[in-house]
Amino acid sequence: MIRPTLSAFADRLSLGDRKPRDFTAFTPARIKTEILSGLTVALALVPEAVAFAFVAGVHPLVGLYAAFIVGLITALFGGRPGMISGATGALAVVMVALVAQHGVEYLFATVVLMGILQILAGIFRLGKFIRLVPHPVMLGFVNGLAIVIFLAQMTQFKVPGSDGAKVWMSGTPLVMMIGLVCLTMAIIYLFPKFTKSIPAPLAGIGIVAALVIAFGLDVPRVGDLASIQGGLPPFHIPQVPLTFETFQIILPYALILAAIGLIESLLTLNLVGEITGKSGGASKECLAQGAANTVTGLFGGMGGCAMIGQSMINVKSGGRTRLSGIAAALFLLAFILVASQLIEQIPLAALVGVMFMVVIGTFAWHSLRIFGKIPFTDAVVIVLVTAVTVATDLAVAVIVGVIVSALAYAWQNATRIHARVDKSLEGTKVYGIEGPLFFGSADGFSEIFTPDDDPDLVIVDFMNSRVVDQSALQAIEAMATRYEKRGKQLQLRHLSRDCHKLLNRAGQLIVDSDDDPDYGLPVDYNVRTGRLGGGH
Repeated sequence: MIRPTLSAFADRLSLGDRKPRDFTAFTPARIKTEILSGLTVALALVPEAVAFAFVAGVHPLVGLYAAFIVGLITALFGGRPGMISGATGALAVVMVALVAQHGVEYLFATVVLMGILQILAGIFRLGKFIRLVPHPVMLGFVNGLAIVIFLAQMTQFKVPGSDGAKVWMSGTPLVMMIGLVCLTMAIIYLFPKFTKSIPAPLAGIGIVAALVIAFGLDVPRVGDLASIQGGLPPFHIPQVPLTFETFQIILPYALILAAIGLIESLLTLNLVGEITGKSGGASKECLAQGAANTVTGLFGGMGGCAMIGQSMINVKSGGRTRLSGIAAALFLLAFILVASQLIEQIPLAALVGVMFMVVIGTFAWHSLRIFGKIPFTDAVVIVLVTAVTVATDLAVAVIVGVIVSALAYAWQNATRIHARVDKSLEGTKVYGIEGPLFFGSADGFSEIFTPDDDPDLVIVDFMNSRVVDQSALQAIEAMATRYEKRGKQLQLRHLSRDCHKLLNRAGQLIVDSDDDPDYGLPVDYNVRTGRLGGGH
C-alpha cells in the first residue's frame, strides 16, 4: 500500500513528465537547465548556510565554506546525481554545545573525524542498511522535514527589537513580507504555464528582487543576516592538542554527527532515487560524504550532509545530473568572492517563498488520505516519525520508526504460529506447523503441543514453517525433551540442513526427505561442547 503512494509522490515532484527521458545527454538545452538550476539552488543555499552557522555559534563564512566544499565534492563523487549537500540544521544543533564548551577549533577537528567515520562506513558498505528503513518511516521523514523547513522560515518574520532581541514583525513590514512571499509563490506556480526555459524558482527570486530594488522597498534582505563577502577557504589544520583527551572530547560528537549526516543523506538519496527512477549508490554516497566532511574540516568549514529542501529545488528546477550540483557550489563560491554585494540585496521574502513551495512539494499530502487504507501500525509509524523529527532530530526519528516497525512486525509474526492437526492414521498424530518460528513465537509454539494426551507416535512437519533463530532451535529441543520424558516417539520432518547440524538432543529425531528446505540459520554452534551459542 505504501510503495505506490511514494511512486506517485515521486511522479508529482518530477514535473509531471511521464515519458522516459535521457537526462544524461548534455545537449545545449540540458546544460542551460542544469546551470540555471544550480544558480537557483545556490541562491537558496546562502541564507540557509548563514542561519545554520548562527545556530552552531560560528562565523557565517564557516557555514558558507561548508556549503561550497561539501556541495562540490558530493556533486562530483556522490551516489546520486541531482542531490544537493551543504551545511544543515540537523548537524548545527549538535555542534552548539561543542563550540560553546571547547571552541571552533574543536569543531573543525570533530568534522574531520566525522568524515573519517563516514568513509569507514562506506568502505564497510554500511549504507546498505538504509534498506531496513520501511516506507512508513520514509513518509514520516519527508513529512517531518517539510514541517521543519517550514518552521525554519518563521525566523525570517522576526526583526531585532528595541532591546536587541528578535520580535515578530507587525503592521506594514509584516504585510509587505507576506505579500512578497505570496507573490514569489504565485510566480513559481504560474511561470511554468508560460515557459520552462528558466526554472520557476529562479524566476520568482529574480522578479521579486527586481521589484524590491527598483522601488526601494524597505524589507529584510540577505545582507541583513550577515555579510557573505570573503576569500577562498584557507587550508587550516585544527589547532587542538593531539592527545587522547582531545579524542575523548570529539569522538562522541563525531559519532553523532556522522550518524545524523549519513541517515539524512541516505534517506534523501532514496527519495531522489524515487523521483529520478535510479537506485543504488548508498556506499558511494557514504564515501563522498566522508571525503567532503574530512576536507571541509581542514578548510575551516562546519561540515554538512544532503539537504532535502535544496535537493527538491534542484529536481523541480530540472537538475538531474552532477552538473547542477557542481554549478550550485561554484555559484556559491562566486557569491562569496565577487558578487556578495549583489546577493545581499536579494529580499528574504523571495527565498522564503521558494522554501514554502518546497514545503508544499515535499510534504506527502496523500499520506493524510491513506490512513484508513493502510495497517494501523503503519499509520502510527508515519505520525510518530513526523512528530519525533519535528521535536528532536531526524536520526532519533528514524531509529524510533525502525524499532517500532520491527517490533510491530515481530509481534504480527509471533501471532501467526499455529498447527494443522491430523489424526487420520490410527495411533499417530501429525502437527503441521504453519508460520515462522523465532524468538517471538517460541512460546506460542510450545503451547501447541499436548504430550500427555498425544499417542505414542507424533510427527511434527515444518513444511509450511521456517526456523529462524537460536530461540526457535531451543524451542524444538524443549518440545522434544517433553515427549522423550513421556517415552513417546517423535519425528521431525522438513527441517533444513542447518537444523540437522545445530539441533543437539532432537537431531536424531529428524527424518530426511528429498524436499527438505536448504535455508541457513544465523546462529552460533559450539562444536567442542555440542551446544548452541557459548563461543567457538
